[in-house]
Amino acid sequence: MKKALLILIGILAMQMSFSQQEPAFGNGEWFKFKMSYSGFLKAGNATLTVKDSKLNNKDVYHVVGKGWTTGMIKWFFKVKDRYESYFDKKTIMPYKFVRNIDEGGHTKNLEIDFDQVNNKAYVNNKKHNKKTVIDTNPNIQDMVSTFYYLRNNIDISELKPGHEVKIDMFFDEENYGFKLQYLGEETIDTEFGEVKSLKFRPYVMAGRVFKEEESLTLWVSKDKNKVPLRIKADLAVGSLRADLEAFKGLKHPFKIVVR
Repeated sequence: MKKALLILIGILAMQMSFSQQEPAFGNGEWFKFKMSYSGFLKAGNATLTVKDSKLNNKDVYHVVGKGWTTGMIKWFFKVKDRYESYFDKKTIMPYKFVRNIDEGGHTKNLEIDFDQVNNKAYVNNKKHNKKTVIDTNPNIQDMVSTFYYLRNNIDISELKPGHEVKIDMFFDEENYGFKLQYLGEETIDTEFGEVKSLKFRPYVMAGRVFKEEESLTLWVSKDKNKVPLRIKADLAVGSLRADLEAFKGLKHPFKIVVR
């Protein structure tokens, strides 16, 4: 359950990239998601917030992602996660990533500084008081910056059902290859009405948490915002679902088919 919740929060940050588009987001954007287990039991919430900032005299976006359990689940398994990313406002390349989590007593406290020129990640494991330097792939993304980098570069006209996209990410202390398949368009019922969406299948590792590699399904809005609307996961035991519950500060109109 804990890994599935974490991965769902993270997957909200994973979409597709093609040619450069009009900016899909800006300062002040905020999302809130609600999560449910097996379709009826409330599992938790997650938020993503974008703010203008500066890091080492560079203009950056500072994004903070939070996730926490609620309702009955928090009484037997409590999650409180915080993720931060500082990335360049023009290139969306990350300079700094923070992961500070507590999942049922399992904790991590990492700060990672990226050298995008020399392809290095400087990892500061604060929990274990350990610092390491790891080689990265060129144009590496972190788990949070991926969401914004790919939203800004998606080209709807290039999408074809069955098309797969791969992106290099750095997670914790290693390079990670992420793959996503486009499934087509679908109009879904949301908290705000019916919304035209783009449907994707992120591939995951089958095993203890997920039933199979194709256990995840993701829907994002078919507009200039590329808002993550919903994600479903078939788990080894039960299922988990995340839905967009509230938003503000969108850069473009949010298109609703039926209210």
